[in-house]
Amino acid sequence: MPGNIAQYTDLLGQIKQRIRQGQTRAVLAANSEMICMYWDIGRMLHKRQQREGWGASVIPRLSRDLRNELPEMKGFSERNIKLMVQFHREYPTLFPIGQRAVAQLPASAPSPADQGKAELMQRLVAQLLWGTNVLLIQRIKDIATRCWYAQAVIEHGWSRDVLNQMIDNHAHERQGKAVSNFGERLPPAHSDMVQQALKDPYI
Repeated sequence: MPGNIAQYTDLLGQIKQRIRQGQTRAVLAANSEMICMYWDIGRMLHKRQQREGWGASVIPRLSRDLRNELPEMKGFSERNIKLMVQFHREYPTLFPIGQRAVAQLPASAPSPADQGKAELMQRLVAQLLWGTNVLLIQRIKDIATRCWYAQAVIEHGWSRDVLNQMIDNHAHERQGKAVSNFGERLPPAHSDMVQQALKDPYI
């Protein structure tokens, strides 16, 4: 009997771990789709502004109409819609139209190095929470440095508060000098990043 209890306890632990992994994957997939959608909305608005000369006055009306038409949806305040346009302008070729967030970027004869950097940035941006993406585009103008912080957020599951502190402390300048055990000690399902993602109404 004690052997059966031990085997059952082990089985229960494995199943719970698999459920948590599935939940984490589902949250991250929903987040990736939301990031792609926000970029695409920014692209549509930017394109209309360029082509038809729309000004900023359209955004308050659009925000109001979206909230009236889709009252259950959050994330369409004037400020957030402006951030979507800024997000697209920061990464104008990030997501090819009609392709999934983690799909390959179109080859318009870029160098292999540039293609690799673009694909890396696409994968990173799609994995980050919206608030984290906003913080990075507003605080870090150098793309290589932004990429470093994006990778660190994903690897360590940093919250926005931790990321802000790391940027203030210029953590990227000390890269490789500090060793952490975050990857070993923080299970992905319990990282700050996943916990924050669960708070997003879209997800």
